[in-house]
Amino acid sequence: MAHLYNEETISQAINTKWAGKTVHFAKETDSTNSWIKRLAKDGAEHGTLAVAEFQSAGRGRFDRRWEAPEGSSIMMTLLLRPEFSPQYASMLTLVMGMAVAQAAEELGFNVSIKWPNDIVISKKKICGILTEMGTNGVKINYVLIGVGINVNLKEFPEEMQDKATSLILEGGHEYDRNQVIALVMKYFEINYEKFIQTCDFTHLLDDYHRILANLNQPVRVIDGDRSFEGICRGIDEKGELLVERQNKEVVKVSAGEVSVRGLYSYV
Repeated sequence: MAHLYNEETISQAINTKWAGKTVHFAKETDSTNSWIKRLAKDGAEHGTLAVAEFQSAGRGRFDRRWEAPEGSSIMMTLLLRPEFSPQYASMLTLVMGMAVAQAAEELGFNVSIKWPNDIVISKKKICGILTEMGTNGVKINYVLIGVGINVNLKEFPEEMQDKATSLILEGGHEYDRNQVIALVMKYFEINYEKFIQTCDFTHLLDDYHRILANLNQPVRVIDGDRSFEGICRGIDEKGELLVERQNKEVVKVSAGEVSVRGLYSYV
């Protein structure tokens, strides 16, 4: 059965101190990141959540377009107003990735993370995350974390069928998107409050490594001319991927696309 999905039902499901306590919902918007950016400029508070049924201009990493039929997916963006320096903001993508994975685990899935921000079930992606930041040059004005989750999506284009999946395809039944959002907000709040204690992954490393698909697996780092292969040894406190090359040198990777053998890989 289809569950009601609107501002009221989402708000009623969320049980947090601040993450998602204020919910804005729209049947259609350009993108939830663009929408919440406008809300931020109008003074929206830390923890405000924007959710849309349909995005006309949704996009993912490397500006890949993100569209989904009505009722099938979660498209949302969380607004944060952190007090730490801008240099730490990029790590929040990983904090959110952990939250989505933990939410899927609570729903009964065997889930893992493909660094930096892909959530994987049965070696296929269920989620995309896009983080943006606004600053005045010195201090953060806002951080936006956009999240797209394939929930009740039953079909994918042919070119995506070996790379993408959804909760309904993996679990065999429909899921209440209100509940999924509530779980993500719960875990993000827990993870975020651990993160801001040190502005790094000191208190999150064990949890992250437990669900890291890349851990101790062969990886190919694709980053322009700087492409190489090695064994992933986890992440460090800054969220950088640690890749051990054949000569035993450990390289820290902070950007670029990482292709993982045995999982899907973009071309």
